[in-house]
Amino acid sequence: MISAFKQETTIPMPKKIVLPDGEEKKHYVQRMFNSIAHRYDFLNHFLSFGIDILWRKKAIRQLQVRADQRVLDLASGTGDFALEIIRQKKCTVVGVDIALRMLQFARPKAQGKPLQLVNADGERLPFSNESFAGATIAFGIRNMGNRLHALKEIYRVLQLNGQIVVLEFSLPRFAPFRAGYLFYFKNILPFVGRLVSKDKEAYSYLPASVEKFPTIEEFENELKQSGFKLLTHKKLLNGVAVVYKGIK
Repeated sequence: MISAFKQETTIPMPKKIVLPDGEEKKHYVQRMFNSIAHRYDFLNHFLSFGIDILWRKKAIRQLQVRADQRVLDLASGTGDFALEIIRQKKCTVVGVDIALRMLQFARPKAQGKPLQLVNADGERLPFSNESFAGATIAFGIRNMGNRLHALKEIYRVLQLNGQIVVLEFSLPRFAPFRAGYLFYFKNILPFVGRLVSKDKEAYSYLPASVEKFPTIEEFENELKQSGFKLLTHKKLLNGVAVVYKGIK
């Protein structure tokens, strides 16, 4: 596993959920995910009732790459999305994450698989221009200090006609469904997350960050600003999550 990002150990977690931007947010996110890495997989599947597994499969079906090509998986975490790319596409994947401990839990899963793990800042990718045929990011673009910087970095390292596939949470628009979803998202999910992970903030940060994330139209505009064309999106579970796709 390659580390290209210096690990921060001195920046304290704030007592209240705040949503900073820039470098402050990156250090906050880095420390938070390092602290919950040991329970991340279990809580993902438990709190989503296993739907996250199906969402990953559906998102990766949107990616069109050959077995002889290379894909970047940004915010790769414990590696589940990267491994599903390998399972479906038979290609080589480079998984990048800012939280080293998340990648340490991915490493045993990567044994014998064409998966390279790199600890690096998603806004300063340690790769040359046009290095990848495809790029993915699942539930991670929302955690970037500067989304546009991250999207432009992805654009830079993609080859011509390379594809980006983004899987991210959204807020449902159908009022009755939205009300029930928000009750679960803001009350039950943070309570169970705190109980299991022992982290007081991580699963309160999740609904707060989703509420702050742009609408579908606004995020597609950010993709356009970053250079991507032929944009499409697909809503999952009435808009709880969305799969975005764009082409360089």
